[in-house]
Amino acid sequence: MEPNKPFQQEIKTNPWENPKKKKEPKDPVNFKKYWKLITALVVILAALLIVLTNTYVVKENEYRVVRQFGEVVKIQEEPGIKMKIPFIQSVMTLPKNQMTYDVSEAEINTKDKKRIIIDNYAVWRVVDPQAMISNAATIVNAESRMEEFIYSVVRTELGQMNYDEIINDENSSRGSLNDNVTMQVNELLSNDQYGIEVVDVRMKRTDLPAENEQSVYTRMISERDSTAQDYLSQGDARKREIEAQADREAQEVIATARKEAALIQAEGESEAAKIYNQSFSKDPGFYELYRSLQSYTKTIGEDTVIILPSDSPYARILSGYME
Repeated sequence: MEPNKPFQQEIKTNPWENPKKKKEPKDPVNFKKYWKLITALVVILAALLIVLTNTYVVKENEYRVVRQFGEVVKIQEEPGIKMKIPFIQSVMTLPKNQMTYDVSEAEINTKDKKRIIIDNYAVWRVVDPQAMISNAATIVNAESRMEEFIYSVVRTELGQMNYDEIINDENSSRGSLNDNVTMQVNELLSNDQYGIEVVDVRMKRTDLPAENEQSVYTRMISERDSTAQDYLSQGDARKREIEAQADREAQEVIATARKEAALIQAEGESEAAKIYNQSFSKDPGFYELYRSLQSYTKTIGEDTVIILPSDSPYARILSGYME
């Protein structure tokens, strides 16, 4: 830097730079010629956004309810892609398939003044979305009204039955109870036009209140013991009856056998006598001798003393005189 020019900036030159080449100034960007393109893109994006945000899909297992300023203007049931009016209409979804609702436990009194706790569940569905929205507004409100009707009908029906009929499947009319409750609840829902239908109502469980369980169990044990004693008494009576019948039949069989044995024995003796007669008739002397010898075996023993005349036939035979 020169001393006479202290504030003058020193200019450096690039030795490799071509001194003949000069930098030309750039022209400013003209956005006006792109304005139409930008506007068109913005419009297209806005249209796509509006279309996407106002397009909805109707599935097979649901209703799509279109509302305009709070009023229902259309109900879409057929599956597919649908459109709504932007910023004016809104869409809500209602299920079309069957649903299960667990009814709250409730305590009721039976016909015989017993207190029991019942637990039911219901299978239901929406059949008229317009009526359901108009009178119940929401699914929760519809379920609440359905639960009230179920409790009322079940309380009335079980109030006409004894406790044993409810808990005993063999002696119970509960088979038709579920159908009666379902029919009556549907009538109440139809009268109030809630737009829903109960498919089935079932009783899951019946319990006793805690304070009554022990007394009921004690009574049930006593009744079962009494029933067991009745069965034992009937069994003993039947046993004695069978034994008497068997003894009687045995006596009849023995008597018949003895009678048949006596007849056979008599026939045998008769046949034997006939044979004896035929045999002894051939030699009467031998027969007389044989009979005499038989009488000797019966009348004469070791200590037998017989006094006979010497000329008696009996004495002669004993003495060995056969003539």
